[in-house]
Amino acid sequence: MTSTVHRTCPLCEAVCGLTLTLDEGGHVTSVRGDKDDPFSKGFICPKGASLGRLDEDPDRLRKPLIREGELWREVGWDEAFAAVKQGLDQVTERHGRQSVGVYLGNPNVHNMAGQLYGTPLLKSLGTRNIFSASTADQMPKHVASGLMFGHPLAVPVPDLDRTDYLLMLGANPLESNGSLCTAPDFPGRLKALRARGGRLVVVDPRRTRTAGLADEHVFVRPGTDAYLLFGIAHTLFAEDLTTVSHEVNGLDEVREAAKHFPPDVVSRRTGVPAEVIVRLARELAAARTAAVYARIGTCTAEFGTLAQWLVDVLNVLTGNLDRPGGAMFAKPATEFGLARRPYTLGRWKSRVRSLPEANGELPVATLADEIETPGDGQIRFLVTVAGNPVLSAPHGARLDAAFGRLDFMVSVDPYLNETTKHANVILPPPRALQSGHYDFALLNFAVRNYTRYSRPLLPLDGQPSEAQILSRLTMIASGLEGDLDEFVIDQMLRKAVDLPGSGVEGRDVAELRAALDGDSGAELRLDLMLKLGPYGEWAGKGDLSLRKLLDNPHGLDLGPLEPRLAEVLKTASGVIELAPPQLIEDVERLRAGLEQEPPEIVLIGRRHLRSNNSWLHNVGSLVGGSNTCTLQINPADVARLGLDGEALIRSAKGELRVPLEPTDTIMPGVVSLPHGWGHAGSAQTVAAEHAGVSANELTDESAIDVPSGNAVFNGVPVTILPTSVITAH
Repeated sequence: MTSTVHRTCPLCEAVCGLTLTLDEGGHVTSVRGDKDDPFSKGFICPKGASLGRLDEDPDRLRKPLIREGELWREVGWDEAFAAVKQGLDQVTERHGRQSVGVYLGNPNVHNMAGQLYGTPLLKSLGTRNIFSASTADQMPKHVASGLMFGHPLAVPVPDLDRTDYLLMLGANPLESNGSLCTAPDFPGRLKALRARGGRLVVVDPRRTRTAGLADEHVFVRPGTDAYLLFGIAHTLFAEDLTTVSHEVNGLDEVREAAKHFPPDVVSRRTGVPAEVIVRLARELAAARTAAVYARIGTCTAEFGTLAQWLVDVLNVLTGNLDRPGGAMFAKPATEFGLARRPYTLGRWKSRVRSLPEANGELPVATLADEIETPGDGQIRFLVTVAGNPVLSAPHGARLDAAFGRLDFMVSVDPYLNETTKHANVILPPPRALQSGHYDFALLNFAVRNYTRYSRPLLPLDGQPSEAQILSRLTMIASGLEGDLDEFVIDQMLRKAVDLPGSGVEGRDVAELRAALDGDSGAELRLDLMLKLGPYGEWAGKGDLSLRKLLDNPHGLDLGPLEPRLAEVLKTASGVIELAPPQLIEDVERLRAGLEQEPPEIVLIGRRHLRSNNSWLHNVGSLVGGSNTCTLQINPADVARLGLDGEALIRSAKGELRVPLEPTDTIMPGVVSLPHGWGHAGSAQTVAAEHAGVSANELTDESAIDVPSGNAVFNGVPVTILPTSVITAH
């Protein structure tokens, strides 16, 4: 007998609804898009269609592992946690809590447990050595938003379903499904934009699938997006095309800064003709509604924060911020009590390179420094949760060696991979279908307000949930006993009853706790957040609760985005800070590069539709075909450099032998290598058969975006040589 069940796909930022068919043994026999989901409306991509295969991957760890020399031993959970406690106690008793480091990987954002239990774990460890995939991905956007709007999660997203003009830079949502812009069926939404007479312009060093769908594709040299955006701003000011509809500070400072970036000067740096820059500015200003959107290609570059800042400067200058059809702020169902203190950077600095923290973490680009360099605060004990920084962080080969020098390492991860092979203890979380799912983070960036919860579909069979694993680690680190969920719930309720206008102001905490619903601590906390949230039954503005989500398994449409700048703005001044001093100061660094000659060849990354970093490379249906590790290169460069079939690509940090994929979809002088590969010798069977090479053996950990500390992966200077030089050498 089969059963049909519904859940949200946890594999990317699109939050698509899935309909799964399970046989009587609980095995997935088919996966389809959920046509009754009001947000995704049946859309599905190859990753979602492969969820069953990923969930039942035979290489997935089922029991904890303890490493003894070069061998691994399966152990029970109590023995595994005892080993973690012993390792932590031995290191911290001798070297203190600042000898502990933490790395949180990308899957934590797609994971209910990671979102609810990550922060308590970090607090219990008591260290400032916190690192995550954010500084290899998106930190520039959070820093720019924090400085402009007062909160790092106040990220405007394009109102895709109503805009008349979309200028997109460094993003390829037909492959990524969207990023910091939660939009299931992004391709369909872009096609609808054009069908209603709108215009889509894509700026990218490659003619991606998204660029192929656009009305216009503009080639741009990697890493020069901030110059292009400043050129557009210059034109808006010079031709009196600005329409600033919100109160701002710093308009004159931005106007003055833009004077240094006229289109004819910017053109030489970007490779974009001056007349195109001027036309883009005029089109943005003339459109009935418009939005500028930029993503990872612009974040992981030398001037990532300036580019992300200028995106929203243009949205402000054209009158398109916080208006339908422009760039708007989502209103997630679990939003409650956004911090009101002004956003700050650099509350502490890294020990070795004095790099400032951002959003409570340090740049992953300096993680190896902190492990290798002796002295007080040297990282000797490392916790990784759902991350593989050996493949995802800059100069991964150095990190690989550094992890081997740690006194102790514990990894919460379903795989024995390039990073976790260094762990002393691996604690595997249960399968996705054994876990509940709610997108706490991603719905902050949704292009339509929406909510959905998926209960676990399969029993745990004696294995602890990921929430229980992280809770146990938290209790080990804190030295406390008790129920972590009850502690957090009590603290949240006390905050809520003390908060003026909260909807439960002055009410009895015990009475409110008794009214919560849920089969687990995670569900109880979700119910609390929903009830306190802007649509919740305790907020006096709706009836949302866990029970209502359970009664609506396909999800709930909460309506289109609405203007809400006044609600999200948390700056000390109470207005948009259009010219934050930290960014105006960094403009001088940008100006200094105006006259620089670009390197002969630079490397950029690449996203595949059937891949998400390194952790989907062990599913046979998702590797091969177009999802291969090749170096895309323009045929003119192939001929000029005398290449054939394979080449040696060399940077200041390393070299790789790579198969070539000549294509005129990439600019001359630019080559592209996808990230997340490099599985030679992996314990993952399929990944090892499709090993590829790691692009991060070429990237430089010393190259960062200064304001955010984000690693630079795009615009890396490289040399391309025929493989014959290997033999000759």
